[in-house]
Amino acid sequence: MERGAEFDLCVVADDDEDILTAARLLLRGLFREVVTLSSPDAALAVAAERAPDVLLLDANFARGATDAAEGLALLDRLLAQDPDLIVVMITAHAGVNVAVEAMKRGATDFVSKPWSNERLLATVRTAASLRRSRREATRAQAVAAPPPGETPLIGDSPAMARVHSLIARAGPTEANVLVLGENGTGKELVARALHRHSRRAERPMLTVDLGAVASELIDSELFGHVKGSFTDAKADRIGRIQAADGGTLFLDEIGNLPLHLQPKLLTALEQRRVTPVGSNRSIPVDIRVIAATNMTPEMLRDPRHFRQDLLFRLNTVEIELPPLRERREDVPALVDHFLQLYAHRYGRPAPMLTVEARSALAAHDWPGNVRALRHAVERAVILAGEAPLTPADLALGPPAAVRIAAEAVQPPVVADYNLERVERRLVEEALRKHGYNISAAAGELGLSRAALYRRMEKHGL
Repeated sequence: MERGAEFDLCVVADDDEDILTAARLLLRGLFREVVTLSSPDAALAVAAERAPDVLLLDANFARGATDAAEGLALLDRLLAQDPDLIVVMITAHAGVNVAVEAMKRGATDFVSKPWSNERLLATVRTAASLRRSRREATRAQAVAAPPPGETPLIGDSPAMARVHSLIARAGPTEANVLVLGENGTGKELVARALHRHSRRAERPMLTVDLGAVASELIDSELFGHVKGSFTDAKADRIGRIQAADGGTLFLDEIGNLPLHLQPKLLTALEQRRVTPVGSNRSIPVDIRVIAATNMTPEMLRDPRHFRQDLLFRLNTVEIELPPLRERREDVPALVDHFLQLYAHRYGRPAPMLTVEARSALAAHDWPGNVRALRHAVERAVILAGEAPLTPADLALGPPAAVRIAAEAVQPPVVADYNLERVERRLVEEALRKHGYNISAAAGELGLSRAALYRRMEKHGL
């Protein structure tokens, strides 16, 4: 990787190893990294994962081929995959005709083999500058709003104003960020907003849900592995940390990272290098890490649960998302947003809500937070008739104070043997008992985290 280079990444795809070597030596002063590939499939994969500044593409891969059909077909696939990709065609055959056809299909420029070094450098520099200009021109739009279909962070309450302020200040920096909050509060939305505000916005943000990956597979998932490093390692595999090179890595449910792997992640973050399972060779990486957890700050700062040196590396900036019950003033705006979203999705008018229905929504405790509110509104839109919706249509159950008071005077006897209702009650009780900490509640119920998530989804919690 070259320091002081003008651009980040150039990919060269050609079947001739001599061409690849010559291009790599010539371009390594212009780019921080030059990746050379001899396979069309590899070019597609790397272009999708790495979003290069420029891709130099050979017109012919098969031996003896001179009609450029393979290269032009690959050009079509690359641009279908990423319409903004900058492609410079390389050809030694059919010259101008191939170049004209390639540019009609979307190539930015072309060079002919054998090339002039000055001509190649000038062409590639111009192409990479074009890519940079396009990124800068669209960056403001990328920062201003989330992509279509993605729920924005809605809320003007003082608690959410603090969250928005921290995102605006921390986003453009390279600081690692730790996002705290109960399930359903929108931790991934915060991560995506931070990424959109960053200088890495045009690079990928890759997500690893450590709560959904089996503990014995987390090492390979994060760091990758080499063929033969364990029984099922049939081929080399790039880990998520390496795949996020140049972009942002979002580690969701970081509290589920096993203690024995925490030193390895700490070393990777400190040295900015990863070592795949079964390998002795470390690989340089350039990533920003955003981590999230539903663990309480007290649990997170308990060394029995989490290494404190890793915590210090992750929480350069800490953003705590409030539960919905602590920002009830944001409920009306969230309800209106979800009403419009699902009315549009299901092709029907947004239902009206009675004053009593809106009051019930605002008074509800929402143990599943914004996610649960979203599901409740979606259900209401699906089942709505022509009359305005009442509290009974929302199936919210009694407010927390009424429910807790009723439970306090009831003997601990199961009077309702309906399995669905009993299961819901047990899940709710475990969540309340453990302050909505998923790991602790799942342990209490004898379930995996994934199984508890499924039951919460099933019961709208």
